[in-house]
Amino acid sequence: MCGIVGYVGEQQALGVVVDGLRRLEYRGYDSGGVAVAADGALHTQKRSGKLANLDKALDERPLPASSAGVGHTRWATHGSPTDRNAHPHLDCRQRLAVVHNGIIENFAALRAELERSGHDLVSDTDTEVVAHLLEVEVTRGADLTRAMQAVCGRLEGAFTLVATSADDPSRVVGARRNSPLVVGLGEGENFLASDVAAFIAHTREAMELGQDQVVTITADAVEVTDFAGNPVDAARYHVDWDLSAAEKGGYDWFMRKEIYEQPRAVADTLLGRRGAEGELQLDEMRLSDEELREIDKIIVIACGTAFYAGLVAKYAIEHWTRVPCEVELASEFRYRDPILDKATLVVAISQSGETMDTLMAIRHARRQRSRVLAICNTNGSTIPRESDAVIYTHAGPEIGVASTKGFLTQVVACYLLGLYLAQVRGTKYGDEITWILDKLSQMPTEIQQVLDSMEPVHALARDLAQTQSVLFLGRHTGYPVALEGALKLKELAYIHAEGFAAGELKHGPIALVEKGVPVFVIVPPRGRDSLHDKVVSNIQEIRARGARTIVLAEEDDDVVAPYADQLVPLPKVPTLMQPLVATVPLQVFACELATARGHDVDQPRNLAKSVTVE
Repeated sequence: MCGIVGYVGEQQALGVVVDGLRRLEYRGYDSGGVAVAADGALHTQKRSGKLANLDKALDERPLPASSAGVGHTRWATHGSPTDRNAHPHLDCRQRLAVVHNGIIENFAALRAELERSGHDLVSDTDTEVVAHLLEVEVTRGADLTRAMQAVCGRLEGAFTLVATSADDPSRVVGARRNSPLVVGLGEGENFLASDVAAFIAHTREAMELGQDQVVTITADAVEVTDFAGNPVDAARYHVDWDLSAAEKGGYDWFMRKEIYEQPRAVADTLLGRRGAEGELQLDEMRLSDEELREIDKIIVIACGTAFYAGLVAKYAIEHWTRVPCEVELASEFRYRDPILDKATLVVAISQSGETMDTLMAIRHARRQRSRVLAICNTNGSTIPRESDAVIYTHAGPEIGVASTKGFLTQVVACYLLGLYLAQVRGTKYGDEITWILDKLSQMPTEIQQVLDSMEPVHALARDLAQTQSVLFLGRHTGYPVALEGALKLKELAYIHAEGFAAGELKHGPIALVEKGVPVFVIVPPRGRDSLHDKVVSNIQEIRARGARTIVLAEEDDDVVAPYADQLVPLPKVPTLMQPLVATVPLQVFACELATARGHDVDQPRNLAKSVTVE
């Protein structure tokens, strides 16, 4: 969750670190802090709240010039978000500074041990014990790298650590276990960060770190070892997007920018998926056709918005492959003792590739000999590296905490997986798969059509800015769309919002319907068995009880129009693809309503972009 930056090089470290933190603030904004090594001492500044508070403090008391520094933007776990608990944390001698992402589960025992030996810990955090443990090792004669190796061997939990020392300002040392850390490789400078966005303005060359590894950067070198000190070969890769992709580009919010990037993002997810003979091909599909033919059950695991993408996937995968497909919350998966074997394909969906609940779930699945396929947006992240295969969504950076293009591209990737399985297993003819792929290739145009007609949705959001409850109804693939629409509103506007399966309306949720309550209804395309008519009946039921009906339906659906207080027309697309167009107005509505209420859309309260702790 927290954002971490480390730098050694020819530039002024403070400026590089603070700029990097600005690009990582989406990971946490409870506090921010920096430390630089200069003039034989450590110089720090940290403030609770958003980075603007840190900027103000640095203006009032600038730190000296330095070639090495570390920085941190915090999502609070242990200890309230105060100046005292902000990172970096120092040792007793104030010679070592540490920043941390994750949770050190045995910190209480370590803290008690340190206090018994005379150390004075001044914060409520689990992080501070690391600074003092490093101090113990350094006073015994270890350099910072060897000290970090020794300390990491004593820690339990998930963590990324980055440290610098007043005694050796030529190096910054990092370590990772179950938490993201990436190296940026420059000319005469090197970087450490939670995310490549922190250093993309300086270099697009990166190095991925594996589990339980320590990295030491100087201006001219990068050395990687395991916790025992053994050298490790780390893989390099090139970041295929640049700084402009991480800037707002004239939009008021990153989220709004990312909503309007969705046609391009979906197109990029589909790019290069057809072979010379027109067959579907997937990047990094490391599972053989024979292995995929042996699959007799698919389990999709994910959290939050990615979970709703999995719910959409279930409809498509089962329809196209005839293989049973379950969708489970990753946080609950391994605790119910699921039935897994080598014929089970576990599909893990994670935008960041670092979601801790999902990572722990796939490790459990692999221990049960299941095959694991990841759907992810972040090249080189942990979940793809620990999976048997991966489908990258190629959506580009998503900075807004509330996922938008991440959701749509995950859905598309799930469609591609379903079609690929159908191709390998022979449950769809080649011309059927080609027809579906052709329809998918038209979706960027259809999404753009929706975006071009959003002014009435903006006006509706402003009109409903003071509402305190909004309901969402859907059936078939419209049900996960309803859930996602409600989640967006909860995340951004902080009001009661619930999504329901429309068929369940009379089994309880209709009690929430009263005069004036806004109800969004996602109507299935006509011809989908009898679902269309059933949902129209649902609309009549809630309208009779005073609801304000906001209906998302195909643009020529004249059957539903008389029962809509406001009609949001959608392009005519196949039923299984309707979520790609129906979700967009709900994203726009949530973004605009939150803006009208005066909220920070990109940094909603209590949330962080990537949940890297359980």
